[in-house]
Amino acid sequence: MKSLSEASGPITDINVTPLVDIILVVLIIFMATAPLMHRRQLPVDVPKAAHNSRVREAALEVAFDRAGTLRFNGSIVGRKDLARALAERLSASPDSQVILSADRSLTYGEIVGVLDLIRGAGLKRISLEVRGG
Repeated sequence: MKSLSEASGPITDINVTPLVDIILVVLIIFMATAPLMHRRQLPVDVPKAAHNSRVREAALEVAFDRAGTLRFNGSIVGRKDLARALAERLSASPDSQVILSADRSLTYGEIVGVLDLIRGAGLKRISLEVRGG
């Protein structure tokens, strides 16, 4: 029986295990430090256009206060009047956006009711106004 030292010749295969270990450690280091890096932007003075090709339409504002009063663009309205006014605006401008400002003391169900009313009028672009802090 031959011993291991007699039968073995030079090792011709490359052992990639240490290479994979090092690559994984470097990858983990990059993944851990990437969120800490700050991007630096070059200061670029962009030219101003004489005419803006895209004129932005002002968003429709619906406010829902603590007492449950609805206001549409500053005017107090009822639920039926709000739905009618939104439908009229939608027919005039199909791409209208609505911003709903609701008091934080209102229940979730009350706010969802107004959202359903706005969606029922056919508007698709609805945003909720929030304030940070």
